[in-house]
Amino acid sequence: MKRRRTIALAAATAAFAVTGLTGCGALDKAADCIKTADAIATSVDKLSQAVSNASNDPTQIEEALNSIDTELGNLKNTTGDADLSKAVDDLTKGVESVRTAVKNGDTTPDIKPVTDAATEVGKVCTPG
Repeated sequence: MKRRRTIALAAATAAFAVTGLTGCGALDKAADCIKTADAIATSVDKLSQAVSNASNDPTQIEEALNSIDTELGNLKNTTGDADLSKAVDDLTKGVESVRTAVKNGDTTPDIKPVTDAATEVGKVCTPG
């Protein structure tokens, strides 16, 4: 939850900073950043919780991955920024990696690619 708040806060801060400095294009990017950062933070939280609870209910990982796939499909269709699209693609690859690990019997898959993609979104959303 803390990671989600951090990513969302960074995105919101970026949105206000960017819109104050430039025009409508920046406003669109800021809005994309906020939506993407929030959805990715939610996805990371869901996956992390599912992995933590896998010993109690291994189906939670698959359910979380299915939920993330749905969110990613929606994001891919609404994100017009190339850098954000790349971060979404990286997150998709991370999800696929986790899914493969789970299918191969790993009940505690490495979710680092997913968290790395979330970090990348934070970087993209921060004005430089």
